Amino acid sequence: MQINIVLFIILALLLSFSVAFFQYFYKVKNKVKINYLLFSLKVMSLFLLILLLINPTIKKTEIQEVKPVLAILADNSKSISFFKERINLKNFLDEIKADKSIREKYDINEFAFGAELGNLDSLSFTDYETDVSKAITSVNSLYRGNIAPVIILTDGNQTIGNDYEFIESKQKIYPIVFGDTIEYKDLKIGQLNVNKYSYIKNKFPVEVILNYKGKENVTSQFSITKNGKTIFTKKVQFSSVNNSKTITTNLTSTKEGLHYYSASIRKIKGEKNTKNNTKNFSVEVLDEQTKILVLASVLHPDLGALKKSIESNKQRSVDVFLIDNFNKQITDYQLIVLFQPNKKFNKILISANEKKSNYFLITGANTDWNFINKQQLGITKNSINQIENYGGFLNNSFLNFLQKDIGFNQFSPLIDLYGEVIILKEYQTLLFQNINGLETKQPLLATFEENNQKSGVLLGEGIWKWRAASFLNSNSFQEFDQFIGNLIQYLASNKRRSRLEINAENLYPANSTIKISALYTDKNYQFDGRASLEITITNEKTKKVTKIPFSLFNNWYQAEIENLVSGNYTYKVSVIDQNIYKYGKFKIADFQIEEQFTNANYKKLLKLANKSGGKLYFKNEIAELKKDTFRG
Repeated sequence: MQINIVLFIILALLLSFSVAFFQYFYKVKNKVKINYLLFSLKVMSLFLLILLLINPTIKKTEIQEVKPVLAILADNSKSISFFKERINLKNFLDEIKADKSIREKYDINEFAFGAELGNLDSLSFTDYETDVSKAITSVNSLYRGNIAPVIILTDGNQTIGNDYEFIESKQKIYPIVFGDTIEYKDLKIGQLNVNKYSYIKNKFPVEVILNYKGKENVTSQFSITKNGKTIFTKKVQFSSVNNSKTITTNLTSTKEGLHYYSASIRKIKGEKNTKNNTKNFSVEVLDEQTKILVLASVLHPDLGALKKSIESNKQRSVDVFLIDNFNKQITDYQLIVLFQPNKKFNKILISANEKKSNYFLITGANTDWNFINKQQLGITKNSINQIENYGGFLNNSFLNFLQKDIGFNQFSPLIDLYGEVIILKEYQTLLFQNINGLETKQPLLATFEENNQKSGVLLGEGIWKWRAASFLNSNSFQEFDQFIGNLIQYLASNKRRSRLEINAENLYPANSTIKISALYTDKNYQFDGRASLEITITNEKTKKVTKIPFSLFNNWYQAEIENLVSGNYTYKVSVIDQNIYKYGKFKIADFQIEEQFTNANYKKLLKLANKSGGKLYFKNEIAELKKDTFRG
């Protein structure tokens, strides 16, 4: 308590005595006994009242000794089992926990990690992926501001996540290396690139990147097989300097349907791990190609962006014409894209409506809305000669096809003439308008389906900026191109809309979680969240049947299937108590990503330890670890 507060309290007490004395004893002739009681009460009440005004505080300092935390991270991935280090890792962990001097000095917290970090209840070594970086950063975040050195028991091989070698850790890290540290010769297929679709009697490209690790010159043979029959082979040579080869070839599509292939590089002498010598892939062969016609009134970057996005799916081709130069028949195409139409499009629109041709209308600053308003397309706009910027945001209730949010609300606004849009027929809104940060219920991108004719409208130009922004966000055009692909696939199809739509892959890696999505609507094609969906999966070889119910997520259903062995499967998705179902098939490849490594990556772990101020140890150096680190 400060000295001036003490003085104020003393003065308060003196003042209280003085006031009470003056009232009950000063020049009082008859001093009765009750005055003494009243005097005491007056002193106490005045003192307490003044004390409240002074409001003194008493500070109390307590010193509490808190032991630092020792975080132990144990690698629970399958690669530990692959290196036959399960027992060694468990024994090392038990010995650390049992050491009395460590327990006296630290609060020991144990974690297990694979793709995610979790509390260590037991070690199963069954995780199919390893994210060392995420495990370390999570522990750093958990013990921010505390002293919490980290022991990490691992082989150092990471399959997902950021490179842990460059982590800025505020805690000292002590990696314990498990696994073989000898570097063996190894050949592997590093990457395989192939299109998902092809066409009958067409050739499709296959690109394979082969990698070699070793010091000797070696020769091997690369081959591609289908149904056990070799359809391509090539001799390859490697050295310590020339340790990567890229092989490209074109395979012929001869039959419609889903086809599976296997690419492999032959084992070399002294190679320990051969599981990374093979990769499987699939190609779906289609019997026809979708042709898209793009007619434009003006040249614009959107035309190139649309062509590239649409043709990223090799089953589609795009012809782009200025309206003045078009002299073909629209019946040759499954979809017509009308870019900023004006009165020169009159014959095209009349013909499209007569023949029930599907079309996609894109407007912009050069669009003649007076012309469009007269065409009885079911959409009008009272526009003025002034442009407006229109951002977009996803309508999660859109039902025509499944579309995830790729960051639409972060893309640059599109440009169109200002005015209110009026739609006079039934439609589904995929994107709503966002005007200067204000979200509206006006459509930016909508689709229509009437009298066996499909159409769509995008109310704005500048979509090429969306494709560029999507690339900057994800370092790939894939998300944007898939968005355009979903839209084009829906608009170009003449098939009657199905109440049950399935979204599944044809090929899955071994031991991965298989996610299959489904969209189910009622008879009015409105999403029905009351239904119960079920998937029945059959192994074609063993005939084993697995049934999994779907769970409801927003406006779609999803089933997650785990623990299926490698092989070919057929599936049936059914709506329970309804005669509605869809069939499909997929294959699970015999590929274990955690078994692709030949040795422990102690070099990266050494860099991690040095950068954090820790030290690297091997599995047989537990005594050195205790001596150097925890008994100092």
